[in-house]
Amino acid sequence: MNVLAKIVINTIAVLVVSYILPGIEISSFFDALVVAVVLALLNLLVKPVLIILTLPLTIVTLGIFLLILNGLIVMLAGALVDGFYVSGLFWAIIFSLLVSLVNAILGAKDLHK
Repeated sequence: MNVLAKIVINTIAVLVVSYILPGIEISSFFDALVVAVVLALLNLLVKPVLIILTLPLTIVTLGIFLLILNGLIVMLAGALVDGFYVSGLFWAIIFSLLVSLVNAILGAKDLHK
């Protein structure tokens, strides 16, 4: 699957999950597209550094701390994108889990190749 298709699927996932969760607000489709791109860039550039820096804590918590890191990445995206509001870390963690689930469902057709 090419990058553009992944961004579109991620944008749809962001829109669907923001509609479901009361702690997440997105102003428009364009803002959802920007959030999808920003999340992709943060996951590509910032998240690996955070994982390395917090590796001992991640090992001690048996990987559960990675959920916190995902939530922090979502909150950072909320701080960077004007039309995207996250009301707290709990909602950011739930948002990241549900976006991953919706991405898996929407991208499932690619798994059978």
